Amino acid sequence: MKLKTLSLYLLGLSFSLSSCNDYLDMTPTDSVSDKMLWSSTQNAEYAVNYLYKSFYDLSNFTLGQCAAGMTEGLTDMLKYGSSNYNALQYIPSEIAYGGTTLTVNYVTVYMGTWETMYTYIRRTNENLYNLHHYGTLSKSDATRLEAEMRFVRAFLYFDLIKRYKEVIIYDEDLPKITKDKAVSTEKDAWDFVAADLKYAAENLPVKASAHGRLDKGAAYAFLTRAMLYAERWADVKSAAEEVAKLGYTLESNYADSYSKTITDGNKEAILQYCFDQSKFSVGHDFDSYYAPGGDKALDGNTVVGGFGTPTQEMVESYELSSGGFPDWTTWHTTDGTTEEPPYSSLEPRFQATILYNGSSWKGRKIEPFVKGTDGWATWLVEPKPEGRTTTGYYLRKMVDEGHSFKTTQVSTQPWTVIRYAEVLLNYAEACYHLSDATNANAAIKQIRSRVGLPYKDKDGTDLWAAIKQERKVELAYEGQWYWDLRRWKLSAQTYANGGLNNYRVHGLKIEKSGNNFVYTYVECDTQNRNFPEKMYIFPIPQSELSNNALVDQNAEWK
Repeated sequence: MKLKTLSLYLLGLSFSLSSCNDYLDMTPTDSVSDKMLWSSTQNAEYAVNYLYKSFYDLSNFTLGQCAAGMTEGLTDMLKYGSSNYNALQYIPSEIAYGGTTLTVNYVTVYMGTWETMYTYIRRTNENLYNLHHYGTLSKSDATRLEAEMRFVRAFLYFDLIKRYKEVIIYDEDLPKITKDKAVSTEKDAWDFVAADLKYAAENLPVKASAHGRLDKGAAYAFLTRAMLYAERWADVKSAAEEVAKLGYTLESNYADSYSKTITDGNKEAILQYCFDQSKFSVGHDFDSYYAPGGDKALDGNTVVGGFGTPTQEMVESYELSSGGFPDWTTWHTTDGTTEEPPYSSLEPRFQATILYNGSSWKGRKIEPFVKGTDGWATWLVEPKPEGRTTTGYYLRKMVDEGHSFKTTQVSTQPWTVIRYAEVLLNYAEACYHLSDATNANAAIKQIRSRVGLPYKDKDGTDLWAAIKQERKVELAYEGQWYWDLRRWKLSAQTYANGGLNNYRVHGLKIEKSGNNFVYTYVECDTQNRNFPEKMYIFPIPQSELSNNALVDQNAEWK
């Protein structure tokens, strides 16, 4: 049976829930409004819809994962070009440089989600409590809505655990909530998430009766991600096998896998948050910040664009379309070369992800060179690039080429929370750890076949390297790479050993010379990047420590 995949349309609906301002105050209410709310399926669904917004709040279209931009800016993938501190664009570089800047308060402000997640958790638990105590819905509707809310709660706790490891577990038993409560073990926290997701998978419909509601595929797919972080390989494998039974498939066009909406027939997207400016006046502003700088003058972007641009390191992560990596030595020169880089020979995922000199874009050619339409700015020398690239590239992936700023400043492309390609990669990683090289290779082969790349079966360290390579390029700029390196405990290793230490990102400065271009290899950092060991676990916010006598700061942050 082919599963109709999930599309969440934000209606701009703000539903007032009974709650206190303190995000840990979970005192139950007994008001008439609660009883009325949970006696109507439609009203109850409105209350649950509010919780769905957390999928958007933790997306790359917002500042939910990092208050200064995408977490890719903390890795070798992306460089934020401005050194204008007030505009936040310098912060990703500052985090990546590490050092004494990374204090408890600093990390809480720019990388923490403690308060936001517990606010959502409180509302979710209030809803569950009220459903159970005041609900007069049919058994099937009540079970379905409980499954949806438990999915959301697992989604929220997943984000907390990946950052803080040990967290405070609250369920819907509100009368037992006390001001002081200790953190759980990491194992107990993952047990809690697994139980919620398994309940959701068992009780959500295979095909949602109403368009846009959570379903079984979303629960099993997200279970593969959560259990990957928990390193429960058998659970990842079995959940991925359940997803495979539901009829998902890879889109033939890589770009369609994340940019095409469910309603337009995306067969790969499993959980997708969509926007509709025409009906509901709801959208986002991703394009405004990441579109090429030339879109300001040529297409009317009121923001400068080009806030973050792909690095040379990311460009060199892509293989040739025939397989294997090109030799970039010619372009690693500070003296400049007029030889054209092998962009046109790189695999389809590169073409769909990165805009380079001469790329086609909105009926024109990208000009990321000095005094070009899109322009070039030197990192720190020109502190306000005004949309100009500091790396020689712009981001194409997830930027909507069909978006005309002259018509509207608002973007409407969907945020794909999870897609089948990720499930296959989660499956491959789990199989590798379970010594099942056959199925791991088969999953990788599926991913590469979509873009026409050859693949020979591997084992041991070669297989592990292939899995990491595919995660980097397949899921690029989808908010995964920083967290992948961190959960693999690679971040604190040197860059030469696959980590985020002792390296600088680079770009190609491009200058027009007659009918040719001169490409010069340049550093886009002024100091080495450094990931300290303590960043494997984030600090508990001081506000929690001040109000909860049973919580102590993580040892790494004392």
